Amino acid sequence: MTNAIYLTTTEPFSGKSIYALGLMNLLASRTDKLAYFKPIISGGKKEKDRRLELLKEHFHLEQNYEEMYAFTRKKALKEINKRNEAFLIDTIIEKFKALQESSDFVVVEGTDFTDVSTNVEFDGNVAIAKNLGIPAAIILNCEKRTVSEILDLALASTNSFLNKGVQVLTLVANKVEKGKTDDVLRRLKNVLSPEILISAIPTHEELSNPTLDEIKESLGANLLFGENLLTNRVDHSIVGAMQLHNFLDRLKNNTLVVTPGDRGDIIIGSLQANVSRNFGKVAGIIVSGGMHPEPSIVKLIEGLETIVPILQVEDGTFMVVTKVNQIRARISADDKEKISTAIRLFDNHVDEKALEEKIVSFSSSILTPRMFQYQIVKRAKSQKKHIVLPEGNDDRILIAAEMLIRQEVVDLTILGSREEIEVAVKKLNLSLDLEKVQIVDPATSPKLNDYANTLYELRKNKGLTPATARDLMQDVSYYGTMMVFKGEADGMVSGAVHTTQHTIRPALQFVKTKPGNSTVSSVFFMCLPNRVAVFGDCAVVPNPTSEQLADIAISSAESALMFGIEPKIAMLSYSSGSSGEGEEVEKVRLATELVKSRRPDLKVEGPIQYDAAVDPEVGKKKMPNSDVAGQASVLIFPDLNTGNNTYKAVQRETGAIAIGPMLQGLNKPVNDLSRGCTVVDIFNTVVITAIQAQEG
Repeated sequence: MTNAIYLTTTEPFSGKSIYALGLMNLLASRTDKLAYFKPIISGGKKEKDRRLELLKEHFHLEQNYEEMYAFTRKKALKEINKRNEAFLIDTIIEKFKALQESSDFVVVEGTDFTDVSTNVEFDGNVAIAKNLGIPAAIILNCEKRTVSEILDLALASTNSFLNKGVQVLTLVANKVEKGKTDDVLRRLKNVLSPEILISAIPTHEELSNPTLDEIKESLGANLLFGENLLTNRVDHSIVGAMQLHNFLDRLKNNTLVVTPGDRGDIIIGSLQANVSRNFGKVAGIIVSGGMHPEPSIVKLIEGLETIVPILQVEDGTFMVVTKVNQIRARISADDKEKISTAIRLFDNHVDEKALEEKIVSFSSSILTPRMFQYQIVKRAKSQKKHIVLPEGNDDRILIAAEMLIRQEVVDLTILGSREEIEVAVKKLNLSLDLEKVQIVDPATSPKLNDYANTLYELRKNKGLTPATARDLMQDVSYYGTMMVFKGEADGMVSGAVHTTQHTIRPALQFVKTKPGNSTVSSVFFMCLPNRVAVFGDCAVVPNPTSEQLADIAISSAESALMFGIEPKIAMLSYSSGSSGEGEEVEKVRLATELVKSRRPDLKVEGPIQYDAAVDPEVGKKKMPNSDVAGQASVLIFPDLNTGNNTYKAVQRETGAIAIGPMLQGLNKPVNDLSRGCTVVDIFNTVVITAIQAQEG
């Protein structure tokens, strides 16, 4: 087994980024001591290597940029020309070993000599992998290749490494024509050694085609409008030189329009087509020939609400189109959509379990925020659940929904007006496929009467009338909760717009609490630098009684177990053990005894102070015989005032990620958001709601 792997290709533009991102994402779920090393980089000190910047930023690698490489391409070629290959290899080995000793796993990326013979590059990769003593992962560029050509390339590549004594751990056929991956996999397995793990990844337009920002940079174009939409992907390009009605008939989705700067009709027609429901999305416009649009056209554009990127270049139209067609797409550190797509392709087409068995030889007791988030998303995806989001009128909800659907985490129902949601999606420049979500307007829903009748039957003993039930059911919180109650959704997440009371009142009225638990409470998963702790209750119960504190502690322990955290419960107070007295201390002491009597299988300590609960040295001094002191993973606060302020203080002062609140004690999962929540908060809350539904 190995703690390093060498990623190499047979030629430029093979798509190493996809495999590098996916592999690093997989490894990041196992350890935070992860390193990435590229012996010879494409850039220099002024122009940094883009892939190193991408991986360093996305995975928050602790290495300095200079530690991630040994030579620039220019300096490496200089040493080769001077026949100083030994110095070159020795330096690479030295820098690699330094990383290997300080890391649990090192991913090494092969060279990119795009301006020299590919044979030279390939031989150099073999030599480096051999001298580092690590196995290789070979990534083949299968774009525009037949299956037979792919087989020949695979055999030649693997044999070159094997003949030089380098183990080939895995071979990846990348950019395979859609529909041919199964055939390629089958035939590769017939010709290659069974010891080699084989994967086939299909070509993907989103990764193969450039964005407007890449085109702008490659052409050296001036940006006239639309700076915030430069991430638009270009799938097609068209010359706008014909009459407008003929031009419009040729527009496809994600089209780049190239037209002379004096063709105001084409420019305005393109902008109008972009906001029309009857035409596909226009990715952007390039005005050619060194001409700017007329002042009246500029004035008209400036008054539009939605503007696609408009670039201006000096070259003529034909030259611009030629150059655009030659531009290679890349994945940049700020392109979260492409990063997500690359990781999803890896997840879907690489046997991660088999890969882990070959490369992962370590285990870590550390659970970092990234590891925890990776694990919960993976778990949510393993058994997809249906979550309802009642607040479709909030932009944050729609952005989070796009992320959830793109990563295939859950199925979604969004409540709201379909027309308003469609307009918002286009205005926000989202790629949310509304055919993959269910959009329901409670006021016009065919299920409104049925839901209202159900609510009436459930609440008529409380004085509810049929008319009031119907009015209530047109409220998104009631409608969403009823979907969960009737099993037409597995869980609900709300609160970005509505108050906590508005969100959870319907659940308390008819979803009700689990048998044996009369207290609805909440927890936050506090993702600290090296561990994840469970804080409760920080959002729901203002002044819990001893019995309620015991309920909260038991529910929180069960929540911890649900997410793979061993529960060691600390019942917090201003006193540890028997050192203090007072009404509040006695409340916590009684709650601790109730937990012990109701759940003798749980490890619980209380009353205990926060420092004694989490600091091993303090815990040992104050409570030397405790199984919890110094290592608590579940921290139960005596009241909402303490809990809410403590979680926020820890979050702000340590940079911890707070995932939640997650409501516990209900029969079915309904979770509340803060009205100040971020898109990431919404995403994470949906993920934990889905996992709750899996356990339900």
